[in-house]
Amino acid sequence: MSKNLLQNINSPTDLRQIPEQDLPQLARELRDFIIDIVSVKEGHLGASLGVVELTIALHYVFNTPEDLLVWDVGHQAYGHKILTGRKDNFDTNRQLGGISGFPKRSESEYDTFGVGHSSTAISASLGMAIASNLNGNLDKNHIAVVGDASIASGMAFEGLNHAGVTDANLLVILNDNAIGIDPSVGALKNYLTSVKEGKNPRQNNMIKSLNFDYSGPIDGHDIFAVIKELRRLKNTKGPKFLHLITTKGKGLEQAEKDQVKYHAPGKFDKLTGEIIFTSEENLPPKFQDVFGLTLLELAGKNEKIIGITPAMPSGSSLKFMMDAFPKRAFDVGIAEQHAVTLSAGMATQGMIVYCNIYSTFLQRAYDQLIHDVALQNLPVIFCLDRAGLVGEDGATHHGVFDLAYLRCIPNMIIYSPMNEIELRNILYTAQLGLNHPIAIRYPRGRGEIMDWKKPFEKIEIGKAKLLKKGSRIAILSNGFIGTNVIPALAEIKNPHDFAHYDFSFVKPLDENLLHEIFKTFENIITLENGTIKGGFGSSIIEFASTNGYLIPIKTLGIPDEFIEQGTVEELQKYSKIDPKSLKNTFESY
Repeated sequence: MSKNLLQNINSPTDLRQIPEQDLPQLARELRDFIIDIVSVKEGHLGASLGVVELTIALHYVFNTPEDLLVWDVGHQAYGHKILTGRKDNFDTNRQLGGISGFPKRSESEYDTFGVGHSSTAISASLGMAIASNLNGNLDKNHIAVVGDASIASGMAFEGLNHAGVTDANLLVILNDNAIGIDPSVGALKNYLTSVKEGKNPRQNNMIKSLNFDYSGPIDGHDIFAVIKELRRLKNTKGPKFLHLITTKGKGLEQAEKDQVKYHAPGKFDKLTGEIIFTSEENLPPKFQDVFGLTLLELAGKNEKIIGITPAMPSGSSLKFMMDAFPKRAFDVGIAEQHAVTLSAGMATQGMIVYCNIYSTFLQRAYDQLIHDVALQNLPVIFCLDRAGLVGEDGATHHGVFDLAYLRCIPNMIIYSPMNEIELRNILYTAQLGLNHPIAIRYPRGRGEIMDWKKPFEKIEIGKAKLLKKGSRIAILSNGFIGTNVIPALAEIKNPHDFAHYDFSFVKPLDENLLHEIFKTFENIITLENGTIKGGFGSSIIEFASTNGYLIPIKTLGIPDEFIEQGTVEELQKYSKIDPKSLKNTFESY
């Protein structure tokens, strides 16, 4: 028991040399390794701890990477990364220049599909399986590991529905731990619970009815039972479904007890599991909490207010309203399309709906946004959390495309508050009756104002404002990123040359003010926390072209590439929109 098995494993080939009876020890070592690194470097903890035995068993039984393994979402793939050649640089996980926190095709041949958003694994694996059949690779295995929260998504059902009428060699493994980031919800979750408790006779099994070879449920932490069943399934052709029962956070007592908090706990003591809290006294609030607490305040005064989120009640802070008004606040699960159209349906009946979705996840409901909301001009209030660069989650999670993909939709109002007070006031203004849908985008993390709970003030739609007077050059910024302009201007030699305007409304633009600006200044600089292709800066260039203005316009924002992981500060620096980079840009004029 004293020998260290993990230190000699650099690939699944090495793993397969270990006697099967030693695998429980390897599982303990792998858990300890994950806990050691994540306790110091931070990251997603509970999901990967819950699938340690499954991870070992999959690479032990199947001939990866020839057999193709897809991890849905990827929160659960840390053990997979460690066993597939990334043990020695796992401490760079989610850091600038390090390995990604999610499976990534360009990183390893064992990462067969990039997964940052949920519920894609079944469709991707089925596509691989059908292609293998067409290529004559009839013995190749294709495995999708899906959580019980993810399998309730519409896309997962679409994949299951198609797979059941094919002869694809596909194995879907349900990692059933009754929790995603927050506890799983919905009728399917209740069904799975009844299956686990033996209340559903096997002839009524809904997975079997979809023409899958169903087995389980079995204990996902009994590595010998898992290996035995995987070996059977490896030699069974056609679509198969294995139901595993696991515990998120397995092996760390606190992570098992508080699975929501230990999904991504930050730094913690690896021995005791206690989270190392940094004092939040005298710190400005998180934007998500400004949203959640303001909505709670408004909902207490207006019974028509509804809150909706797809599976992110804690992350979005809609939890405040869900606790106080459970009949008017809904977690609909990982179902962004449903969330948007559900909101539209409620809006037709006069309800005031705040649909809270992370910016990156609203991309998944783009058709519903256009057809079900904007085309019918329904006044749904979209609250887009995590807009702009979000940091260590990387390219799959940055909310940098929303200005571009929203701006082209008729009837949409788009607003980016510059601070917490403006977020509070636009949430108040939206429920007064805008007669159009509105997207309110705000960043991840904290603002800058301590005393933000001011009396409500109505915001005039489509109005920009002058923040600083200047003589030659006009800086037009959108939202919170504009706070980077202020310290940058404070350090340059000629600050009086620069005027600074906050264009929180990207749509409608304040065209009256823009005419004044274009007639007054020699140069214009635009700044946004979004892609410069098609975003706020593009709208200013379009305005200039339409109206025949010829003065130079420089657009600053996120470059035309997928930005990888790093801290928000590091990624702003990379994109040249941090205060120091802005200072250098301004001094060049």
